[in-house]
Amino acid sequence: MKFVDEVTIEVHAGKGGDGIASFRREKYIPRGGPDGGDGGRGGSIWAEADRNVNTLIDYRYSRIHRARNGEKGRGSDCYGAGAEDIVLRMPVGTVVTDVDTEAVIADLSAHGQRALLAKGGEGGLGNIHFKSSTNRAPRQCTPGKAGEERRLKLELRVLADVGLLGLPNAGKSTFIRAVSAARPKVADYPFTTLYPNLGVVRIDHSRSFVIADIPGLIEGAAEGAGLGHQFLRHLSRTRLLLHLVDIAPADPDTDAVHDACAIVDELRKYDADLFAKPRWLVINKTDLVPEDEREARIADFVAALQERIGPLEHVFAISALTGEGCRELSYRVMDHLDSVREAESASEPDPET
Repeated sequence: MKFVDEVTIEVHAGKGGDGIASFRREKYIPRGGPDGGDGGRGGSIWAEADRNVNTLIDYRYSRIHRARNGEKGRGSDCYGAGAEDIVLRMPVGTVVTDVDTEAVIADLSAHGQRALLAKGGEGGLGNIHFKSSTNRAPRQCTPGKAGEERRLKLELRVLADVGLLGLPNAGKSTFIRAVSAARPKVADYPFTTLYPNLGVVRIDHSRSFVIADIPGLIEGAAEGAGLGHQFLRHLSRTRLLLHLVDIAPADPDTDAVHDACAIVDELRKYDADLFAKPRWLVINKTDLVPEDEREARIADFVAALQERIGPLEHVFAISALTGEGCRELSYRVMDHLDSVREAESASEPDPET
C-alpha cells in the first residue's frame, strides 16, 4: 500500500433546515393559531483517530466531504429532522490545519480522540416562536444557517519514541531489522527507503519502545535535494534521535566527518526544537573495518567530529549487519526512555491536589 502522509481536503457541513410559517386549520377549530415547526440541524463533520488506519491514502482520492442539510420544518408543530454527522477516520498522529488561517484545528495523538472539523448550521425557527398576545397570527419564520466550510491540510506525524537519522545507505533500515521485527527494504544503493517504517523494539515482556526509520537526508535537503525535508516531521514526537554514520563508506574519497556535519546542519535548518532533542551518535558498519584498525579509526572520527560540532555525550559503535553492539544500544535507549518518562510523570500535577 502506498504511504501518504500529507494531503489537502475540503469539508462542507450541512445547512440547517428552514423554519416554516404554518397555521392550524381543522374543522370546528377556528383560529387554530401558528403551528410551523423549526428546521433540522445540518450535519457536522468530525475527525476521529483510529489506530487501525495507517496512512492518509483514502483522502488523496476523496478530497471533498459534504454533510447533508437538515430537513425543513413542517406544520402541526413538526420539526425537521437533523442530518447525520460524518466521521472521518484518520491515523493516530494526524495534525489537522486550516489552510487559510494556518491554525491547528486538531492534533489526534490518541486512539478514539475526536475533533470537530466543520459545524453544521442551526435550523431556522418556525412561526410558533413568534406568537404573542399582540401577534396572534405571526407569519415570520427564519431560514436555516449555513454550515461551516473549510480547506484543511492533513499531516501525519508517526508516533515513535526513537527516530533514526543519517545519509542514504548509512544502515538505518538494517539497524531497525536487527533490533525489531520490522522488515524494511534493504539494498546496496541509496534511497531504498522511500517512506517511514516503524518497528517495536521489545526489551522484555513489559518494556519496549517504538523506533522510526525515515528516508535518508543528504546535504542540500533544505533546498530540495534528494527527498528534501518532507519526512523529518515524523521525528517531531520522538524523545531521542539516533544519528547513524557509515564508518566505512564504499567511496574512498568520501569524507565521513563532513557528511555527519551536513546531517546536523540540515536538522538545524529544518527545526530548532528538533535540533535541540537528545541526539546520540551511532557509528555503524564496524564489521567492514579491520579489527586491528577499528578502535583507532573510531577514535579519530569522533575527535574530528567533536572539533566541528562540539562535545558528544553518547557514542556507540555497532554493526547492524552482524548485530554487534545492537543489543547493548537498545538497552541504553530503553533506560534513557524510562528516565524521561519518570521525569515527565513527576512533573505532572497531582490530580488530587
